[in-house]
Amino acid sequence: MKSGCFSSTGNFGFGIQEHIDLGMKYDPNTGIYGMDFFVVLKRNGKRVAHKKRKTSRLGNFQLISAKGAQKWFTEKLGGTVI
Repeated sequence: MKSGCFSSTGNFGFGIQEHIDLGMKYDPNTGIYGMDFFVVLKRNGKRVAHKKRKTSRLGNFQLISAKGAQKWFTEKLGGTVI
């Protein structure tokens, strides 16, 4: 995956040209279509900033950077970043 696919907040996305690349059978009624996938990475505790009562700010240790997302992608999914 290209390094440009990773955002500064730790999210990344990619697309495929045809759904048959996923191993699905071709259906002439449906046709050929592509798909976009977006992955949002977050750590536990993010709810603190979104709850209604006693909201609080998140520390820098709670945020995910692009480098952290790339590291997770290579370790957990076995991908390569170009």
